[in-house]
Amino acid sequence: MPSETVRTVCNRDCPDACGLLATVEDGRLVRLAGDPAHPVTRGFLCSRTSQFPVRHSSPDRLTAPLLREGGSFRPVSWEEAVSFAAEHLLAIRAESGPAAILHYRSGGSLGMVKSVVDLFFELLGPVTVKRGDVCSGAGDAAQEADFGDEESHDLFDLASSRGIVLWGKNPFVSNVHLLPFLKEAKARGARIVLVDPVRHKTASLADAFLAPRPGGDLALALAVAALLFETGRVAPGAASSCEGFEAFRALALSKGSGGWAREADVAGDAVELLASVLSDRPCNVQIGWGMGRRTNGSAIVRAIDALAALTGNLGVPGGGASFYFKRRGAFDTTFLRKSPPRTLSEPLLGREILEAKEPPVRAVWVTAGNPVAMLPDATSVARALETRELVVVVDSFLTDTARRAHLVLPTTTLVEDDDLMGAYGNHWLGASVPAVARPAGVRSDLEIVQLLAAEVDRRTGAGAESLAPKLAGSAREWKRRILRRVEPLGVTVERLERESVRNPLAPTVLFEGSRFPTPSGKMRLLTELPAPLEEEPGFPLWLFSSSTERSQCSQWSGTPPEVLEATCHPDAAPGLADGAEVFVESVIGRLRARLRLDATQRRDVLIVPKGGHLDSGTCANALV
Repeated sequence: MPSETVRTVCNRDCPDACGLLATVEDGRLVRLAGDPAHPVTRGFLCSRTSQFPVRHSSPDRLTAPLLREGGSFRPVSWEEAVSFAAEHLLAIRAESGPAAILHYRSGGSLGMVKSVVDLFFELLGPVTVKRGDVCSGAGDAAQEADFGDEESHDLFDLASSRGIVLWGKNPFVSNVHLLPFLKEAKARGARIVLVDPVRHKTASLADAFLAPRPGGDLALALAVAALLFETGRVAPGAASSCEGFEAFRALALSKGSGGWAREADVAGDAVELLASVLSDRPCNVQIGWGMGRRTNGSAIVRAIDALAALTGNLGVPGGGASFYFKRRGAFDTTFLRKSPPRTLSEPLLGREILEAKEPPVRAVWVTAGNPVAMLPDATSVARALETRELVVVVDSFLTDTARRAHLVLPTTTLVEDDDLMGAYGNHWLGASVPAVARPAGVRSDLEIVQLLAAEVDRRTGAGAESLAPKLAGSAREWKRRILRRVEPLGVTVERLERESVRNPLAPTVLFEGSRFPTPSGKMRLLTELPAPLEEEPGFPLWLFSSSTERSQCSQWSGTPPEVLEATCHPDAAPGLADGAEVFVESVIGRLRARLRLDATQRRDVLIVPKGGHLDSGTCANALV
């Protein structure tokens, strides 16, 4: 059989939502390449997705439901699996109410049709869900507080920028399709500044690199703000377009540029350099997601937003404070309407499950996530799942989370997916289509809840309250429903299956004319600070768990590491040699690691890979 090329879109948790060309031979995926016709993908992929065919064909792939019996799993039919799940969910709902059921859905797949799973749990209850976010939540809240909305300038608007500040962002690893835009801007003469406590490959692209102390980004932003006030470089009109201007001015000047610079542990000339680049309008600030995960992460983002306002870089081409592209903005999910009876904080999920009362959380259903590996205090998350009456995990592999389930349901991979995608690193929309046939025992997330709804209806004799009719429809029919907002603008399922299309509802430049969707029409500035970061006696290093080229969250390309690699400055590990076996210890945990010494790093940081597995002893979240 000759080879076939199928165009689809990547659905994994990444800002780019790349257009993919899948090469299929004899029904088998042999290659993934970037779509050269996609205006952002431009024909290349990250190494993780390029290597996905190996993962897709792994012998560890789940191809039948697994039901726990004692300490092990046995394969079962879908009929038995769905019957087991429905029986236990209905019993728990009858005895304790729907709040005793937690549905946890994360970003393991960003497809919009996965929202139908949320609809099922709304109709079943509604049940308890998570609130907040461990990825971008602090920054999301910051920008919504400042601007009244959260969006970004068009990615191609960087062509108008005279300067670009990469604040806590490493596109070589976590946003690779931003790189051509940065290189093109630099070739046109734009200055690029990188701000990050960790030195990484992006420093090679930057004209200047500033390394504040961990969490010191807030003090650095206030140092720049103070310098702008001290030297009369605040843009005309900033005062009239911002709420809280005088309070922010007083806050910035309370320690002066020098005092804040010392607190940030940066030199005064670095503050001047950053002020100069921001003041040479237009300048765009690309705000990374990682620093939002510090204790003062929301305040950091708000202070950076304030710098964009003070320097006149809001509402102008080439400017902007770009944190997140509204990936769901084009889609219609108004079918989701009910309010949950209870929410649990995602960053504290393990603790909050364990402490939940009236009712306790008795059942947990996990969709598109691996919370044991990816949430803070991993051991508490694991203990929380291990002590529930019912845990169901929908996944393609036996992850840390799936190993703690009573029932594991195998689902489709990104090359078997049938869904819609928006990107959070650009404004392009796309449709994934199945490039290869899935194994016979695998069901999509949509099909799983449709099977479950039918079984619930059979058991309850629901009649007019039947769930199944409300979930009915093929993936393609749900795609049409979700596209209702933009279909009149020419964005149809058929078109998205041929090509990715820019979201027609997204502006090119945000907040033109300094008009903001806040009650006053003005931007709201930060006016007070969070409590200072506390250091723990005996623990002198700040932990950074950084994205790597080898893993997409906890999904590793090839064999995941057997031993954690821990990187620090030689002075942070006196007397220890490069390659030494060490223990990395925090107040709550301890991991064995192999030491890597790097004299280019700050002396107060320790860097480990993001996405390690708890059961193999490589999960940084066991320390946090």
